This record gives sequence, structure tokens and C-alpha cells, in this order.
Amino acid sequence: MISGIINLKKAAGMTSHDAVFKLRKILNEKKIGHGGTLDPDVTGVLPIAVGKATRVIEFMTDAGKVYEGEVTLGFSTTTEDSSGEVVDRSPILAQDLTEEMVDSAMTSFIGEIEQIPPMYSAVKVNGKKLYEYARNGEAVDRPRRQVSIFEFVRTSPLTFQEETCSFSFRVKCSKGTYVRTLAVDLGKQLGYASHMSLLTRTNAAGLDLSDSLTLDEIAEKIEKEDYSFLLPMAYGVSDLPRIELTDKMVKEISHGRFIQLDAQMTQTIVAGFYQSTLVTVLEKRGELYKPRKVLI
Repeated sequence: MISGIINLKKAAGMTSHDAVFKLRKILNEKKIGHGGTLDPDVTGVLPIAVGKATRVIEFMTDAGKVYEGEVTLGFSTTTEDSSGEVVDRSPILAQDLTEEMVDSAMTSFIGEIEQIPPMYSAVKVNGKKLYEYARNGEAVDRPRRQVSIFEFVRTSPLTFQEETCSFSFRVKCSKGTYVRTLAVDLGKQLGYASHMSLLTRTNAAGLDLSDSLTLDEIAEKIEKEDYSFLLPMAYGVSDLPRIELTDKMVKEISHGRFIQLDAQMTQTIVAGFYQSTLVTVLEKRGELYKPRKVLI
């Protein structure tokens, strides 16, 4: 059985599930999962866990993400991105908006914000996914969620064309953030209908787009029996605080026992390493830490 983390560059037009399905065939390995869903139209980093590394998928999913994309002001769509049907228009001309106005509005989203998930999303309400309600033309109350925006900046000049305005952006955010909704809410704050016209995930779970590989590139390596694309399981816990364990600690952990860490260690969940190898994920219980995952 092969095991490790793959930095997959997902192409547009496929779901995250499609990518996992194709990798199962390429690697001839059933035990594969992804760490953070990407919408079909979104490209970029899709962290993949293979074999034993699937045990850390939940921590890959929880990790923060970085996206680069484009907002278009002037019309909104049913899906909040460019794939949907136009539902509202608010024509915009160059004299109507300045870069300073956009930058000021973007800054106001930094910190903890509340979002309402888009109707075309996989969030479940009463056991049914929102996009199923949307496809049936049914209205339903959507649950609000708290997310964190660490950075939201414009990365290009404003481009005005045919009564619309577009500009590129970069956002660093917590798990659960809908960047489509962020683009729509930004437009509302500026007084215009808007949507997210492009999006690429450039970083997730410590994996960067510059190092990612396509499905075809991975298949080529497999044909040559080159498994260098498999990264250590430690990439799956890149967002967790890291601690080094002693021989005694590792022995206690291997038996599922609680251990005592430095009194200054206050984080709820930490990654435990022994001789530079990830061996456990620990969870704070009172004054002690209990093994949540034992990986040895």
C-alpha cells in the first residue's frame, strides 16, 4: 500500500470527487480522500491523502486556504459565479467607482464575518443539499456561519468594460468560507450586483500551487514508477502546532495513554513528532493530552 499526501492541481470542469475517482484508477489504490472541496469551476490546489495519510484528512480540511480570483461588478448570477444565469444588473461606469472605494470596502471584511451559504452549494438543510432545493426552485432558510478573513486585497487595476467593472484579488481565509459569497457581499457593500468571475486556490494545508501536479503529470510519473510526488503525512497537519516527543512519551502514546506536555502548551490540538516523523495528533483533556490519532 502506498501512503502520503499529493498536491493535486485540479482542472476546471471536474468535481473534487471526480479527481479522487480518477486518482484511485491511476494509483490503483482505494484508500484516497481529499482535504477540502473545490467547486467544479474552481482550479488549483486540492490536497489528497492516500493510504495511511487519510487519517489526517480532517486536519487538512480544517487548515486555512489562500485563493486568487476576480470579482466582476455590474451583474449577479444564480450561482454567484460565472456559470450561473444572470439575475440582476446594475450598470457601472468608470466615473462611478475608484480603487480607493474598492480597497476600503475590502478592508471592512477583515476579521470574523458572517456568511449565508449560496443556494448552489452542498450545505445540508433538513438532510437535503441546498443545490437540490435550488434545482427544484424551492426556497429554504439557509444557516448563517461564522468565518475568518485574514487578508482580502485587490491585486490589479479596475477594468471597465460594457458597463461592468472587474479586478483581481487575493484572499486568505478560514475553512468554510465561500469566496463566491464574499464577492457578492463586496458588491453589495459597494452598491452593485456582482459575482465571482474567476477563482484559483493557490494554497491549502501548506501545499502551494507552484508545486502542484495535474492528473496527467501524476499518471506519467506512475508509469515511470516515480513516486516522488507523494509527500510526507506531516503536510496534513501543517496548520497544527508542532511538538517533539521523547522516547518515553512515544511509548505511552503507543498504548493510548495520556501524557503531560509543557505547562505553557495551551493549544487544544497539537501534532507530535519523533525524530522528524509525525507519530500522533494529541488533544488537550484537562491538564493532560490524549492521543487522538496514533500514526505509528
